[in-house]
Amino acid sequence: MSNPRASGYFRIDHAQAMRLVETRTQKTSLVVLVLFLAALPFLATPFVLDLANQSLLATVGAVALMLLTGFAGQVSLGHAGLLAAGAFATGILVQETGASFWLALPASALTGLVLGLVFGLPSLRLRGLYLAISTLALHFIVIYLGNEYETKRGLSSGIVIEPPRIAGWELHDPRHWYMVLLVAAALTVLLALNLLRSPTGRAWRAIHGKTAVAEAMGIDVRRYKLAAFVISSILTAMAGCLFAYFRGFVSAEAFSLFVSIEYVAMVIIGGMGSILGAVLGAIFVTVFPYAIEALLPLVPGTEHLADSIYSINYMAFGLVMIAFLLFEPQGLVGIWRRVQNYFLLWPYGQTRVGSGK
Repeated sequence: MSNPRASGYFRIDHAQAMRLVETRTQKTSLVVLVLFLAALPFLATPFVLDLANQSLLATVGAVALMLLTGFAGQVSLGHAGLLAAGAFATGILVQETGASFWLALPASALTGLVLGLVFGLPSLRLRGLYLAISTLALHFIVIYLGNEYETKRGLSSGIVIEPPRIAGWELHDPRHWYMVLLVAAALTVLLALNLLRSPTGRAWRAIHGKTAVAEAMGIDVRRYKLAAFVISSILTAMAGCLFAYFRGFVSAEAFSLFVSIEYVAMVIIGGMGSILGAVLGAIFVTVFPYAIEALLPLVPGTEHLADSIYSINYMAFGLVMIAFLLFEPQGLVGIWRRVQNYFLLWPYGQTRVGSGK
């Protein structure tokens, strides 16, 4: 006897619940996305390709912060400091020893691990604003040490880094960089998604929901909080290593406090508690300044504001963050879900139950 066809999509076992791609529509969408991303470097202009590379690089750091803040609930303002730590670890190794990319990358990860352990310890006793201030100290300490190294070595313009050699390619071409950064971003996203489906990810969600309840459920809160800091710090420091090679130099000026604010904005604007939100937020925050710069000349009477474009960018950026906090707390991923549900439920989503229409 055959089973009747279900009117909807249901998970009937644990294996289905653990799948990353569940429905035929999701599989088709994934194939289309992969084909688009593969074709992009051959179709895009140099400017668009540079934006794509910046967005992919930002995605690695945004996903790392989303794991820490969006899922584990640990507020951090030291993200720029961790990026700087990974970048300076790379720059110093290359400057002093001529180390290769394959040595600099794990060295940056090790630097992130150590900093994650040291600066994650306050999270075991501090919460909220107090924890944010303690992570802010990380930023200033790393930037101070980086400045000291530049001064003592006489590197007034920063540490210059030669392009790395990966799989026989010396990464000069932006299209080669695109492939490397795409792989890095994809692996980071896959790692994050699998972590969140593991006991570690479920523990983070419980701690974010209510620490006291998590403890009552037998979760080792101290262990998982520290794990969140360590994993996020490792990924962020590795992003700093990629940043150093991608830009070709390392300077403390590149890691201002505003960089930390940008990454916090990626998490907020993208949508807290969503890996897709981290990706969307990274793209939005990366593209936003260029969009403002392109749109400003189209507004009548703004010709005299061309010299103030950086101030206008900062002001517009702040306004957008406030707007999302007030009117769209779920961020870009919330907008995407509503659009998706609109088409999934059409035409039934257009009528109200009991309206007779």
